[in-house]
Amino acid sequence: MAVTFDLFGTLVDIEYPTDPAEAVARELEARDVTVPDDWHVAYGEVHVDAPEGAAVPLPAHVGRALASRGVDVSDNAARHAVVSAFDPDVTVREGARDAIAAANDRGPVGILSNCSVPELVPRTLVRAGLRGEFDAVTTSIGCGWRKPHPKAFEAAAAALGVDVEDLIHVGDDPSEDGGIADLGGRFLDVTETPLSELSTRLEARR
Repeated sequence: MAVTFDLFGTLVDIEYPTDPAEAVARELEARDVTVPDDWHVAYGEVHVDAPEGAAVPLPAHVGRALASRGVDVSDNAARHAVVSAFDPDVTVREGARDAIAAANDRGPVGILSNCSVPELVPRTLVRAGLRGEFDAVTTSIGCGWRKPHPKAFEAAAAALGVDVEDLIHVGDDPSEDGGIADLGGRFLDVTETPLSELSTRLEARR
C-alpha cells in the first residue's frame, strides 16, 4: 500500500492572488514586457490546444496569450513573471504532519498535485517545513497530466513503486482527487475525514 496526498487545500493552504491576470501583468511589466490593454480578456482565453486532461504550464499559456496580441516574450521572462506572481504565503493545515507520519508508518508516501506554476510545489514544501517528508513528488506539469486523468495517478504510483490499484489518495476535491477510485484505488476525502482521523481510516478496509 502507498499513500499520496494532494497538496493545496489538503496539507497546506496558500494565499492565491485575488486577480491572477493582474498579478502576472505586474510581474511582466516589471520585466519590461508590454502588456496589452485587453490582457484580462487574453488571459482568460484558451491558447494552447492540449488533449483533454493534459497539463498546460502557466508560462506557456501566458506566452501564447501575449503572442495572440502581437507581444513577443522570452520563455524565461514569462516563467519568472509567473513564478513571482504566485509566490505564496503558506499555512500548514491542522493534523497534516501527523497524517504524513501515519502514512509513512504503512508504506511509501508521495505528493500528487495539480499545479500549473513552475517551482510552486517545491517552494511550498520548503516554506511548510515538509521538504524531505515524501518518497516522491508528482505534479501535473511534471508528469504532463492533471487529476483526474488516469495517467496522473499512474505516474504517482509508478514513482512510489506500486500498482495504481494499491494507491490511497488523500485530497479535498472528489471531482479531481476522487479519480483514483475509478482505477481501483481508494480515495479519502479530507472534507469528510479530517487529517487527524487519517490513521484510523488507513487501517480500515476498502
